[in-house]
Amino acid sequence: MTTSLAAVAFLVPDYDDAIAWFRDVLGFDLVVDQPLGPDKRWVVVAPPGGAGARLLLAKAADARQREAIGAAAGGRVAYFLETDDFDRDHAALRARGVRFLESPRREAYGVVAVFADRWGGRWDLLQPAGRRATIAP
Repeated sequence: MTTSLAAVAFLVPDYDDAIAWFRDVLGFDLVVDQPLGPDKRWVVVAPPGGAGARLLLAKAADARQREAIGAAAGGRVAYFLETDDFDRDHAALRARGVRFLESPRREAYGVVAVFADRWGGRWDLLQPAGRRATIAP
C-alpha cells in the first residue's frame, strides 16, 4: 500500500480573500474551487510545482472555528514552506508584503525565517541543509 498526506485543512474567514492571499502573495496555485452548497466550497491551493501537501481552505462555520483561525499550532509554527532558493523567495515574499517575524538564520536543518500569514498563523520559509544558500543582508 502507498499512502501520502494529500492535504491539510486551513481555516479561513472567507474563501475569496484566502484564495487571493495564497495566490497573489505566496504564489500558490489554485488547484480546485468547487461549490458544495450555499456557503461551502471545496477549495484547494498548493505551492507551484505540485510538490508536497496541499491546503484545503475551510471557511470557519461557527464561533469556535472562527476563534481557531491563525492558531492552528497554539502560537508555534504550523506550516513549513520549503524552497530551493531561500534568498530569492525571501525577497519575493517581502516585496509582496509578507511580514517576517525574524531575520533569516542558519540552523542545523537549513536556512529559515518565520513569517506570519494574513491571519496571524506562523510559517517557516525553509531551505533545507545540503542545498547551497546565502543569507542576503
